[in-house]
Order: sequence, then C-alpha cells, then structure tokens
Amino acid sequence: MPETAGIALQYEEKAETLGPFAQDVRRGLGHSGQKYVPCKYFYDAVGSALFEAITLLPEYGLTRADQRILTRYADEIAAAVPPPLIVAELGSGSAKKTRALLEALARRQPTTYHPIEISPAALAVAERELGHLDGVSVRGFEAEYLDGLGRAAARRGADERLLVLFLGSSIGNFNRDEDCEFLARIRELLQPGDALLLGTDLVKPVAQMILAYNDPAGVSAAFNLNLLARINRELEADFDLHLFEHQALYDETAHRMEMHLRATVEQQITIKRAGGLQVFFRAGETIWTESSHKYTLADVVRMAGQTSFEPARHWVDEEWPFAESLLVAS
Repeated sequence: MPETAGIALQYEEKAETLGPFAQDVRRGLGHSGQKYVPCKYFYDAVGSALFEAITLLPEYGLTRADQRILTRYADEIAAAVPPPLIVAELGSGSAKKTRALLEALARRQPTTYHPIEISPAALAVAERELGHLDGVSVRGFEAEYLDGLGRAAARRGADERLLVLFLGSSIGNFNRDEDCEFLARIRELLQPGDALLLGTDLVKPVAQMILAYNDPAGVSAAFNLNLLARINRELEADFDLHLFEHQALYDETAHRMEMHLRATVEQQITIKRAGGLQVFFRAGETIWTESSHKYTLADVVRMAGQTSFEPARHWVDEEWPFAESLLVAS
C-alpha cells in the first residue's frame, strides 16, 4: 500500500476519539495521493465467508496448494521441528488447512495451538473445529499479528520451542522491504531454535494470476466491494456500491497483484463515524485495497538471511507454484 502520511489537518484532532477502523479508513481515504484501505479490514463476518468461497473457486489455486503441502508433508514438517513446542498461527482464519499439521505434531507430543486472528467469527470457527483434536489444546487470541504472537510467546514453558505459522502467502500483503521488516519483528519475539513456517505464492503466468483475483463468477469482486459495505455499516458512510467496480492488476516490475475499487463517476462520500470525513472521488480514481506479492525461492532465502533466520527446508507444490519454507531462528 502507499505511504500512510498526509491526512488533512482538520481531521487530526479527532483521531484520538475514534476506533482503529475509523482511524485507518480516515487516514487511507484522506490520503493526498493514492487512496487506500488496509486489507485486514476485508475480514468481517461477511468478508470472511466470501473469502472462504474464493478458496473453492477453480481459478484460485493458492489455498488448495497450501493445503496440499500441509497435508502431504505434515509428518516431514512435524519431524523437522524438535519437541517440545507450542504453535502460534498468524491470521489463522478458520484454521481448516492447519488441521493435518496439528494432527501430525500431536502424534509426536501433546501440542498447544494458539490461533491469532482479528476476526472473532473466524477465530470461533477455528476453536470449534480444532478444539476436539486428540493431543491438541487450543487457546485463541483475538489480536493483531504481533500482539497475539507476543501473548503466545509469553505462555511458553522454559524448555518449549515456538513454531510460528504464517501461511497462505499472507507475507505477500506487505510491500517490498516491509515484508523483511515484519519478519524481523517476528524474529525479535523468538528465541534461537524457534521456527517459522512461511507460505509464499510463487511467480506464475500473468493470465493465471489475474483470473485468481478476478474470477468470472464475481466472488472476488463481491469480496472487494464488501469493504465499502462494511464502511457503510460500521462507520455510517454513504458509498453506493454500484458506482464502484472491482479491478485486479499485475505490476510486472514489483511482481505484485493489486486489487482496487474504481470510482465509475465523480462523487463525494461522507463517513459520519470517521470524524465526518468527506471524500471526493474523480471518475476513474481508485481505492487500493490489497497487494499480493509473488516470490521465488531465492527471494525467500534472501529474506531469511536479512532477518536472522536460516532456511532449513522448502516444500513446493508443482500444480499451483507455491512454497512452504521452514525458517529457523539463528
């Protein structure tokens, strides 16, 4: 996403009285350059359900590739991480794809699992679906990534290692350089010998990637537009969703898929619960809602080297190029 500095001064004095969602919306839509809204706000109850539907689409192979690796190589991954350990998953969602790995770990030792998720609906599903697994104890945290990881790390025993799961290529939502900054912040919360299982979506033909983010059934478009609907519902805005259209673009230079919402006509929007923010859109102007960077294995090795991790293993799905990489804290 673009830089976050530069919101109109007349709104700054009201920031302290607003919640995080309102502040971020005001900051992003009040930006003097490219308007944006952070992609983490996709995932209210409606958005989470729509994303689950996206993962079932034939055009969107990422989630299935992630699942195939975690299922096919669950025992290998579990054997690569010495016990005893606790597991913390950043942005767990429903945690459906994590089940096979947790079962493999629990066959070796009793396992404590901490799903970390800002969507309470998704967190409830994860706790319900995995709470009955033999040998697995589930304690979720409704929190941002690093806050939740800090809470999970604080619960470890003196002799326990920590395995962090950051799956589904969520790292790709960060800008270049920001991805390394985030990995470095994860590393600060770990001890030597702890590990990170990092999912990365690999570079593939452009046409294939475009279809994954702009499917013919329109589910991705509905997912994107629901962000405006959420602002309407929660912040009393007056977006007319019929006056915006979903766009999926690929930046060849940055190796990045982008999702935007494009205003089809000139219009002005009022967001009452964001300090009464008024936002003017020119026809054709966009709100940047998501970045999804694509990687090579060389990129993963480079990022590990820059953030005090040692790359131990890579598992790659060939059907939909995707990798899970085990990085060990050095």
